[in-house]
Amino acid sequence: MDNNKKENPSGIELKSFYSDSDIKDNAELGNPGSFPFTRGVYSTMYSGRPWTMRQYAGFGTAEETNERFKYLLKNGQTGLSVAFDLPTQLGLDSDDKLAEGEVGKVGVAICSVKDMMRLFDGIPLDKVSTSMTINASSMIILAMYIVTAKKQGVSMDKLSGTIQNDILKEYTARGNYIFPPEPSMRLTADIFEFCSKNLPKWNTISISGYHIREAGSTAVQELAFTFADAIAYVEYALKKGLDIDAFAPRLSFFFNAHNNFFEEIAKFRAARKIWSDIMKNRFHAKDEKSMMLRFHTQTAGSMLTAQQPQNNIVRVALQALSAVLGGTQSLHTNSYDEALALPTEESVRIALRTQQIIAFETGICDVADPVGGSYYLESLTNEIEQRVQEYLMKIDKMGGAVKCVESGYFKNEIHNAAYQYQKDVESGKNIVVGLNKFTIDEKVKPNLMKIDSAVEAKRREKLSSIRKSRDNKKVDDILAKIKNACSTSENLFPLVLDAVENDVTMGEIINVMKSKWGLFDND
Repeated sequence: MDNNKKENPSGIELKSFYSDSDIKDNAELGNPGSFPFTRGVYSTMYSGRPWTMRQYAGFGTAEETNERFKYLLKNGQTGLSVAFDLPTQLGLDSDDKLAEGEVGKVGVAICSVKDMMRLFDGIPLDKVSTSMTINASSMIILAMYIVTAKKQGVSMDKLSGTIQNDILKEYTARGNYIFPPEPSMRLTADIFEFCSKNLPKWNTISISGYHIREAGSTAVQELAFTFADAIAYVEYALKKGLDIDAFAPRLSFFFNAHNNFFEEIAKFRAARKIWSDIMKNRFHAKDEKSMMLRFHTQTAGSMLTAQQPQNNIVRVALQALSAVLGGTQSLHTNSYDEALALPTEESVRIALRTQQIIAFETGICDVADPVGGSYYLESLTNEIEQRVQEYLMKIDKMGGAVKCVESGYFKNEIHNAAYQYQKDVESGKNIVVGLNKFTIDEKVKPNLMKIDSAVEAKRREKLSSIRKSRDNKKVDDILAKIKNACSTSENLFPLVLDAVENDVTMGEIINVMKSKWGLFDND
């Protein structure tokens, strides 16, 4: 065994140095803004304006989160990103018994359109781009957002933003699913269809590798499993009769910016190349916009340490830099205290300032793809691409992403990678500063944010008030229509839109769907 042999976290063997011989056999790089978009989807990239700085926020009530949104916008944030609490993600109203103890804890609680109106009170929805991290209940949340905009006098065609709407990765990596895969895919495709006709500026899905990586995958697995999921969504939409170039330009992705600096930059560049090949050669898209991979990036929450938390400021800065050099379209930087609690205003401001320093003080935005042509980077980009393609061929042979979800293949691959990483941390092979090396005796704890325990009682009161004041006969009629439509191929979005506009709650809509489709058991 060669004790001097080095491998990166994806198991790619590394040389001591790289030269032109390592890349000379590969195709020419091309230019930013040109197929296969390895060097970026736009020719000017950030020289016109930086990426969208989109800090993820949400906690407690809609009113509290609204205050945080306004604070972030005042401090220079250029897009909003909403974190929803666990009950909302699972389609439960705040007064559901299963929601006890979780209301407002890891995100904002949203049950009705009135909550959504409070969340965006005083924030003009035709002037701000909003990303919403929601999956199983994404149709209902988007419907509430549309109705909120309507009440502001903003039409659907003026709305810009993203709904995550990526249910397949929930079965694999995150666990926030409700229904079995088939009806879940139907809801996703219904959103594609409705938005392609009514919300031309809206990204109908953010296909997420982020959570796959947070669950412990390697960079190669993050891309491979994300693209396998993306292929499944596209195939499902095509089966519904949608035209590839009608919906593909509004597909977007969500990736993780992890610790290994050059591997992450190479991963983002390889991702664009792989997606352009999939869209052009597998699905025969004609519109170049269909071939452009546009993505949001978040720094790696799983790499934050509770030990010496200020060290996380440096980690986040380097992870963010890799995302920018990799050509991201928007970015969230984690706050240094998130390994301990929800972020405080001070830590959120430092995270946002990190992006602003990169954008306005480093000169990185002056040219597109400033690291392009590096022998090491280009070799790594090509190696990652090759390994991802090998995974995709294997997944195809196994029947595609849905089959791999149902068989547990994705989950097992991720678990094995996570187990190996943890073993390497415990053995000291992987050094984590402040955790397994360079430790100190910490006595002073940072100020942490806490959620008021009275939130649940307030939420129950508001829901009770809504149910008493609305037209409950109309509510029953609308829910009956949704229940019947669950057994047909009718697009459910218009019915859900009508429901939320008439104060039907999230839990009421989901419960009707559960009565037709049941729950998915992934054990």
